[in-house]
Parts: sequence; structure tokens; C-alpha cells
Amino acid sequence: MADSLLSDLELLSRLVAFDTTSSRPSRPLADYVAGYLSEAGVEAHLHAYAAGEKGNLVARAGPDTAGGILLSGHLDVVPATEDDWVSDPFVLSERDNRLYGRGTADMKGFVALAANTLARLAGERLSRPLVLLLTSDEEVGTVGARTFARTWDRRFRLPAEGIVGEPTGLRVVRMHKGHLSLRLTLSGEAAHSGYPHLGRSAIEPAADLLVLLRDLRRELEDERCPESAFFPECPHPVLNVGVVRGGTAINIIPDRCELDVGARLMPGQTTDAFLERLHDLLADCPALPRKRLSVAVLNDSPPLLCPADLPVHAELTRLIGQGDSYGVSFASDAGPLQRMGLDCVLWGPGSIEDAHQANESLSMAQFSRGGELLDRFVQQRCCD
Repeated sequence: MADSLLSDLELLSRLVAFDTTSSRPSRPLADYVAGYLSEAGVEAHLHAYAAGEKGNLVARAGPDTAGGILLSGHLDVVPATEDDWVSDPFVLSERDNRLYGRGTADMKGFVALAANTLARLAGERLSRPLVLLLTSDEEVGTVGARTFARTWDRRFRLPAEGIVGEPTGLRVVRMHKGHLSLRLTLSGEAAHSGYPHLGRSAIEPAADLLVLLRDLRRELEDERCPESAFFPECPHPVLNVGVVRGGTAINIIPDRCELDVGARLMPGQTTDAFLERLHDLLADCPALPRKRLSVAVLNDSPPLLCPADLPVHAELTRLIGQGDSYGVSFASDAGPLQRMGLDCVLWGPGSIEDAHQANESLSMAQFSRGGELLDRFVQQRCCD
């Protein structure tokens, strides 16, 4: 079995070669990893969705007991359409002691390490379970993880704690902001602009709506919560009006206007409380035609907040010699997993600053160090 395993670097090269941009099927890569693990004697199951083109992969080794650890990563990547790539983004390349390719940092580097850790330890005498969860569509709103949380058969036990391998520079992160995506839609009545009395503009009241949202954004910037100190660059919730669209032609009274809004809530804040606050503000604005205004949730990636004394956090920070707690301002699969009862920290090689841009890369030294630390931690957690 061990002779058939690829090195961590070889496996990462194979993973990068799959174009798993979120708009494309992730199933081919999920099938490849399932086959790779099966050859190592690991039980792997694919839970497909999106007409079978996407899937979440669950693989496990060890006894069906309490304890153990869950390792989680996502298979999808952001598009690699930037003009200034100096090499093929889907061919792993080495330059200046770094590994280049789409997904190296975010987060196929961790996926390669986690898959090989599972494959290597599967043949050993594990006293507690080791589970690998690989999701799809994380980059478009943690869709795969939320699908998993909604559909997982609770009769099949999972470890209560885990590591989500986001690129944190090998720092343990126990909290992050969420990302709530909303669409506010104003409706009107279309008419020829020469006969405006026959129509009703949906765009004009959007001006009042934009003012209300601007004022809410300013209020949020002045607010603080107990975790604000862990987000020194932006210690408050964020509201962003990202897209405004409406109308069809310059000579037609517009019958529809949409505003796509993102809210990055702080750890400990809830979607329900924020939506209640927004609806109260809308109801108190007499200039807005409430009967012609709707609010729809497009996507809800919740914040993460784990206690500092959570065993996975305490043990991992002790292993690497980290004394402080950290938070990050991006959302991850850890939010939906915590909502389903699984407490996870973020920890993985690479930097978020190297992700989502041309020439994405990962330090070879950090990739190697991450593999060593992950093996030690999993053995500590799952082996006597």
C-alpha cells in the first residue's frame, strides 16, 4: 500500500491539474481522490449534488468511536483568467522555492497533505477515527458545506472537532466573520417614457434605499463586539452594496431594480438578528414603497467562533507553540460545519494574500512543515 502512495508534492501536482473552477464540475477531482484513497484501503463515499456534477467526499479510517479528528478542505478554486500568469495555472511549477498554480494556497496544498495523512495512517492501528471531508463550491458561498450540513445522515457519527485547511500561514485561527448575501428588489410598472403617467419607476426609490443602506453601513462601522480586538484592521461588521442593476432601455420606465448587498457579520452575530434589524429600518422609512420591495437571502455563510479552550485549538496551538488567538475576515466551511454541531479551527499552509490572484503560490518550506505538523497532530489525536 505505502509503495503506491504519491509524495505530497506529487499529489498536489495531480490536484492542481484538475480545473475545478467553481463554475465547472468538481466531480472528476472528487472521483480521483476517492480512487486514490480506496487504493490505500480507505473507505471513501461521494455525496453528489447539482445533477451529479458536484460532490462532497467523505473518507474515514479507524474505529467508529467518539473522539478523533475531522480534516476538511474544499476542491473548488476561483477562476484563473488574469492576464499576468507567467505559467499555466493548472500545471504545478516550482520557482524560487515556491509552488505556483491555481489552488496551491487556497487550498489544494492542505488537501494534498490531509489526503496523504489519511492514506498513510489508514494501515496503522488507529484508536480513534480520522475523517476527511472534501467539499465543493466553497468559493461561491460554502455551498457544498451547507449542502453537507443539511443532508448528512446523523446516524453516521463524525468527530466533534476538526481542522479546516484554509491558508493561515500555519497559525491556528478560531474565529472568522461570516458573509450574508442579500438581494433587495424594487418593482414598478413599465411604460413608454413618453407616457410616464402610465408607469412607475423602480429605480427612483432605489435612491432612498441606497441612502438607508449607506447610513446602516456607517452605524455598523461604529459598533464593537467582544471579539473586535481580534480583527484590528476591520473590527466591525461590514455592509457593502456590491451590484445595482435595473431598467432595460433609456426610453422605458423601469419596472425592476435590484441591489445585491453583502454583510460580513462578526463572530457571535446571527443572520436572524441582522435581518430583523434591516426589516425594521425598511419599515421605518416612509419614502420606500414597502409593498414593492422584497428582501431575499442569496447565500448565508455564518461566522465562526470557537472557545480558546476547545481541545482542538488548545492542542494544536500547543503543538506549534502559538500563544495568541487569531481571527480572519473571510468566511469558510467552518461556519456551516459549526452550525451542524462540528467545532473546527482554521489551520493550513499558505497565505490568503497569495490566493485569488494571478501566480498564486505556496512556500515549499511551509508546505513541507505543514505536512510534518499535520502528521504529528493526527497521530497525537488518533493513535495511542
